[in-house]
Amino acid sequence: MALRTLNPPISWSPHPSFVPGDRSLLRILHPWHDPWLPPLAGARIRRGARAAAAAAAVARNGRFHGGGGEVGGGGEGARRGVKKDVDLATLGNLCVDIVLSVPSLPRRRLRRGGRIWRAGGNCNLAIAAARLGLHCVTLGHVGEEIYGNFLLDVLRDESIQFVGMNDDAEATSSSSSYETLLCWVLVDPFQRHGFCSVTDFSEEPAFNWLNKLSSQVKVAIQQSKIIFCNGYAFDELCPDVLVSALECAIDSGTAVFFDPGPRGKTLLHGTSGEQRALDLFLRFSDVLLLTAEEAESLTGITNPIRAGQELARKGARSQWVIIKMGSKGSVLITKSSISCAPAFKVNIVDTVGCGDSFTAAIAFGFLKGMPAVNTLALANAVGAATAMGCGAGRNVAHLDKVLELLKQSNLNEDDELWSEIITNSSSDSRVNLLSKSPINGCSDQLLRVPTRSVVSELLPMFEAAYERSLTQP
Repeated sequence: MALRTLNPPISWSPHPSFVPGDRSLLRILHPWHDPWLPPLAGARIRRGARAAAAAAAVARNGRFHGGGGEVGGGGEGARRGVKKDVDLATLGNLCVDIVLSVPSLPRRRLRRGGRIWRAGGNCNLAIAAARLGLHCVTLGHVGEEIYGNFLLDVLRDESIQFVGMNDDAEATSSSSSYETLLCWVLVDPFQRHGFCSVTDFSEEPAFNWLNKLSSQVKVAIQQSKIIFCNGYAFDELCPDVLVSALECAIDSGTAVFFDPGPRGKTLLHGTSGEQRALDLFLRFSDVLLLTAEEAESLTGITNPIRAGQELARKGARSQWVIIKMGSKGSVLITKSSISCAPAFKVNIVDTVGCGDSFTAAIAFGFLKGMPAVNTLALANAVGAATAMGCGAGRNVAHLDKVLELLKQSNLNEDDELWSEIITNSSSDSRVNLLSKSPINGCSDQLLRVPTRSVVSELLPMFEAAYERSLTQP
């Protein structure tokens, strides 16, 4: 999470973009030195007792509990065929975003500005998925202090369960390594962003004291239909721990979603453990999600379709490879088909959380067995709905805004762009392209799928759920 900006895009660096060796920014940002934030006030007794109760329950019957109630299943979690009551579990990358309004993005010094707390990291994905109706669980470490309590309150309010990574409820410490991870989001008047966290100043994962999966986490993975992991998990957890989660998922028939993110390029040239873990996730994930730039950095191939096909070819379990192209749209590649969907035209306010929201809809489409073009259309709409709001956390897409975008169907079509991408892909596969064309149009290689027919299939899946949500207290 090195300090970086969005809009305009930049390349990611594994080190902070301010002057190396100058720790003044970190000292300003560090919660224990920041007079703007309330002092740390733990609820260690209350939350420690809750963690102990959950651990005892797992020891008794192999089940875990969370804010939304018990997730069923027996103690035979390692076997395929275990009852899977959870739609989506996220691994690691739980943090609190501290949003600061600043006159300009700093190199050395911050001036005092407005402050907002938001649930960040994989919380964005879980919240967006829960609002689509998926049963979600977050797996990770949250400290027993005011920030951890805030994060758990947000997850509980969104009906998302939390499962701790640590088996030992008494293993708490005053050391910062046990605290909730904070990410500082600096926002200037032009809505450009810079990000910074304590992980930028250490070569070791933030939670390197976690050297194995807890029993609760193993049960949660076994009882989940999908587990999602991204490259930022490597900033928190040791590669061996992440590989253990991958192995647990494969053994229990849980689909693996992996998004290497900007960290993919640095992991490719990282330690031997990081390189091995990255290779295993790329080869054994069911669904890969990358931006076009990230796919190019891992394959050396500029064309997004060809890059996706190369990743699919190398994957032993690859079902889908998703290439995200921002305001241009997205591509879904299987070993036998290609589907493309232009993005929706919206007034972009804030791009933070758009990728997480997009992934939530991809998970929905995967679980529901939706056609590839329908899945991309939904994912583009959910991502766009988040972009229309201010920030991530509980500001990610709401279902009413997603439905509105689908009904309007205002696509950012660029026939010249898609024609170039498809032609240069040198692929023999027919390409399905979402289009505003009122009827199916077909050429030798391109099949245009009318937006109207896709939307008519998507709306009934959500309108009833939205109407029910309006009547709930």
